[in-house]
Amino acid sequence: MPAVHFEISWPDGEQSRHYSPSTIIHQHLKAGMQFKQKEFAEKIHFVMTLASERVHQRFGYYCSAASDELAQIELKLQHLNQNAIDGDITIVALK
Repeated sequence: MPAVHFEISWPDGEQSRHYSPSTIIHQHLKAGMQFKQKEFAEKIHFVMTLASERVHQRFGYYCSAASDELAQIELKLQHLNQNAIDGDITIVALK
């Protein structure tokens, strides 16, 4: 399956690059989209689960890399919340 890498700009000024095992992500995220943190948490969980499900449908197993990426993103969201860092999250690019 074609993979997609996407870049996120966080409200603390950090940027990170992540992996999706499926191009399905293009149907849900676009460069320039901005999300409130709660909205982003829900959206990214849905999208990464959907991408892993597509791998399962095609190959018979779920994508552990998608789960790992989601866990990293959720840790970052938790860090922002614990440190009371508010602001929007921006999708910088999808490649």
